[in-house]
Amino acid sequence: MIDQILSEETTERAVLVGLISNQQNETKAKEYLDELAFLADTAGAVTVRTFLQKLEYPNPRTYVGKGKLDEIRAYIEDNDIGMAIFDDDLSSKQVVNIERELKVKILDRTSLILDIFAKRARTANAKTQVELAQYQYLLPRLTRMWTHLERQRGGIGMRGPGETQIETDRRIILNKISLLKEELRAIDKQKAVQRKNRGKLTRVALVGYTNAGKSTLMNVLSKSEVFAENKLFATLDTTVRKVIIDNLPFLLTDTVGFIRKLPTHLVDSFKSTLDEVREADLLVHVVDISHPQFEEQIQVVDKTLREVCDGADKPMIMVFNKIDAFTHVEKDENDLTPRTRENISLDELEKMWMAKLPHDCVFISAKSGQNIDKLKQMLYDRAKEIHLTRFPYNDFLFQKYDELGDVD
Repeated sequence: MIDQILSEETTERAVLVGLISNQQNETKAKEYLDELAFLADTAGAVTVRTFLQKLEYPNPRTYVGKGKLDEIRAYIEDNDIGMAIFDDDLSSKQVVNIERELKVKILDRTSLILDIFAKRARTANAKTQVELAQYQYLLPRLTRMWTHLERQRGGIGMRGPGETQIETDRRIILNKISLLKEELRAIDKQKAVQRKNRGKLTRVALVGYTNAGKSTLMNVLSKSEVFAENKLFATLDTTVRKVIIDNLPFLLTDTVGFIRKLPTHLVDSFKSTLDEVREADLLVHVVDISHPQFEEQIQVVDKTLREVCDGADKPMIMVFNKIDAFTHVEKDENDLTPRTRENISLDELEKMWMAKLPHDCVFISAKSGQNIDKLKQMLYDRAKEIHLTRFPYNDFLFQKYDELGDVD
């Protein structure tokens, strides 16, 4: 029943709610709501309207203030809205109070992401990780679930048994979490054997923010058909393909994308999926250059990589993707206002970032194929360098190959 509650497909009309606070200004809050709307669309909901309120910190009872909650309730009643999605994690108490006022389904960012994860998971590994994350999310919210049932059935005579049932369910969920962790450990051992059996081939992992174009790039480089679409978390399962560039083979891995405000326990649940990142010899950080907040997305990915890789300083290639979709407003030559993200050209951006980064950097379009050959040459050079540290006697063969020239 828990899985049904979390993964039930819906085409409900939804409103989104966020805060302008000391931690995020209005611009940032609107950016987060735009991303939340994309998440809602990915989950199958239709966003009808967004609500923002300026508060120093979230209201501990109802997230937003009473006046704003009344405004949201009035809009929901007048427009046949079935769901309200909040941009931050809600406590059990907040969900109960908000549900009582709005009388519609209440979701927060984490529960929405979990719903998408549940729909995207295909392999046993991904499904187990999603289920673990779901139970970890539900555990502290059992009180809220039983309060909701008591309100439906009437509170008299339900409090005692309700408390008993909560403790029973808590033990069931804790046991289930323990079993799922055991399953993941078994899967991890199996995958470790698989990685060991791949031999000493150089391992390259594609990393990046969700919807940056990793799966599309994977298809281009490996000539495969990994599922890719313009949705958040289109790829949840790790995919490994053997790629050969100029007779040099290496393994290329496509991994789950990262996102802002991703709770720690979700990252923990998916660490086994990210083992490929930890054990990679080379990381290819794919960035959506057309996204207005691509610089913040880079910071989110870098932060998550530091957590996942335990601060390991892995060699990296920065790939700025989707240059075919890059848009900016041309600046008039008489305009003396400073350059901003909105009026800088792609050529200027390319020079700026290439000068800033300590490692290789390339601007491409995986969709149109622009500069893919340049990226392939970078991958070849770095993979060859790593390969020769393991098999130095192959240097002679590479030299002879270079003398013969490129061979298809």
